[in-house]
Amino acid sequence: MLKNCQTKISGARKKQVRGGRGAVLVQERWPRSCRIAHLVVNDVQTVAVRYRSSFWLTFLFANAEEGSFALNRRRFVRLTSLGSGALLCGFERGGLKGGGFEGPALGQTSAEARQDYGEPLGQVDFVNEGPVEMDTAFGSELDGRLYTSLEGLAEKSLVTPEERFYLRTRASRLLPQPENWAIVVDGLTTPKQSVKIAEMRAREKALGLHLMECAGNTRTAHFGMISVGEWAGVPIAELLQEWKPSPSATRVLVSGFDKYAASSVTSVAGASWVFTFGELKSAGTFLATKLNGKSLSRDHGAPVRLVVPGWYGCTCIKWVDRITFVDDAAEATSQMTEYAGRTHQNGSPRLAKDFLPARIEHAAMPVRVEKLRVNGKLKYRVAGVLWGGSETVAKLGIRFNPEEEYVPVESLRVPQTTPWTLWSHTWAPPERGRYTIRLAILEPSEKPKRLEAGYYARTVEIDEV
Repeated sequence: MLKNCQTKISGARKKQVRGGRGAVLVQERWPRSCRIAHLVVNDVQTVAVRYRSSFWLTFLFANAEEGSFALNRRRFVRLTSLGSGALLCGFERGGLKGGGFEGPALGQTSAEARQDYGEPLGQVDFVNEGPVEMDTAFGSELDGRLYTSLEGLAEKSLVTPEERFYLRTRASRLLPQPENWAIVVDGLTTPKQSVKIAEMRAREKALGLHLMECAGNTRTAHFGMISVGEWAGVPIAELLQEWKPSPSATRVLVSGFDKYAASSVTSVAGASWVFTFGELKSAGTFLATKLNGKSLSRDHGAPVRLVVPGWYGCTCIKWVDRITFVDDAAEATSQMTEYAGRTHQNGSPRLAKDFLPARIEHAAMPVRVEKLRVNGKLKYRVAGVLWGGSETVAKLGIRFNPEEEYVPVESLRVPQTTPWTLWSHTWAPPERGRYTIRLAILEPSEKPKRLEAGYYARTVEIDEV
């Protein structure tokens, strides 16, 4: 007999799917870390819980109550404790396949899941990174941030939802409304021009998937200042031809709205960068108006922002309101100076012409470590992501302590065809203790600055082998 039951979780999104006769499946997202699947069939409730995108637990509860079944954190803990009468049936398909964690197959038995992936026993947290809020915006204006959790990254979800797309700065409280927005085009050009946002929107086109990473993507942010989005906008090469800069113009200064109601304790005011014409064209730079099929949000640069594919996010100016043609005498902007070290400049040049392109070199890091029992033996599976650079990586190396030689990761898609690529590697630590997971490019032979410095290395504490 079908019970009229629902899972209710405060602040969650609900999706109801009607399956076979006598069953209702209700899926809910618990804020930030958990997903709940609640199935009621013939008076038996099945509650599957996925925690931190790493594993699924399945619990059976007999004698489903009439009416609604309110499941919150407190009740979940009470129901699933040892004295609750719940039966732990096993983990359902929490392993890594095709480079990423897959969702649970509710029709798959625990035995089948163990045969495919090993029996998941949980996830090992990275240490020395500190607590931080993930996937939720906090702070305001120049001190506003959003760090994107990469724990659940999978082949089927390579695009970061807009509400989870990282933020380095949030919109100013003084930002004008977008309806009357215009970009002023001036400097070494005749005559001075103004491009209204309506004109930009009329010309927008789909421009594909592109990765963006903050040059200040750090361990304290759990390396969560990186995301991939599907963008739409207007290629800047088209606009440069129409704007007709004078022959003396050698560079383009792109500036964004930069007035804030409050002073900042973490950032220097300034939203501008100077590029050569060749840099803008070769990168496929565009003025973006949409992210993932929706108009940009205020925090993401609405109504228009610059996107420079393959360059650090500090060059991707938000709230673009002025484009100025300049020559080689143009000085570096305050934003260029602030990010000189993080974009690997030679010191802090006074002139913009002396800045190196702020391109993202090849980079790789682990994003989760899964604990498994495979054929009765304890093993660990490291899952990670590779991005940046301009060439395909044929071999990515991994090691777990400084005395080891790098060995190729077991699973890496070659060639890489997406803005970031998932990889995985099974590992059997020889003893308990701390291990630092570090990556290197083995083929082609190159030494990206951040990888060589161990910038993206992450440490785990192994307490069972």
